Amino acid sequence: MTKLAIAINKERCVGCHTCANACKMQNNVPMGMLWNRILTEGVDTMDGAVGEYPNLTRTYLPVQCQHCENAACLKVCPTGATYKDEKGRVEIDYDKCIGCRMCMAACPFNARVFNWDEPVRDPDVNYGDARVPVRNKGVMEKCTLCKERTDSGDVPMCVRVCPARARTFGDLDDPESDISKLARERAVDVHHLLEEKGTRPQLFYIG
Repeated sequence: MTKLAIAINKERCVGCHTCANACKMQNNVPMGMLWNRILTEGVDTMDGAVGEYPNLTRTYLPVQCQHCENAACLKVCPTGATYKDEKGRVEIDYDKCIGCRMCMAACPFNARVFNWDEPVRDPDVNYGDARVPVRNKGVMEKCTLCKERTDSGDVPMCVRVCPARARTFGDLDDPESDISKLARERAVDVHHLLEEKGTRPQLFYIG
């Protein structure tokens, strides 16, 4: 078995948004949409801070599809458009998606985005990896763990470009993979988002 995942070290994340922008370019994500978001914990604004000057703190929380083992989105999809593939990734068959947005409502991580209108790109051309399917109006989209890259043995673009090396990618079912070793070495610091929801995310956080 294969269970691809990403570990995110919050102690190393500097909130630069490089991962979010690289993801957008790699996957031809339209304007006004993101698959990968960098939240600032404790505040409602991007890049805010907690406290009062000069006693301020700021920590970042990167959020994307968690590629859950018990995915809520998969359970509610009426057409089978959302599925879990042989590498443990939660993916979308865009040809089967009818735009009902049930998956969007079910996802506790707010990780899915919907094409309400014809996608707008700036410049007005498709960009990024030519292997990535173009999504049209009326379908859902989200992080795919850069399926096209990882199918060919590369790492997701967010992992490739992170300047602080806050992200580790690999197979959780391979005990010798870097991500499995990291999970063991930092076991006391590992946590998942919204564990009480019971979706069992494959992505996990450190710190």
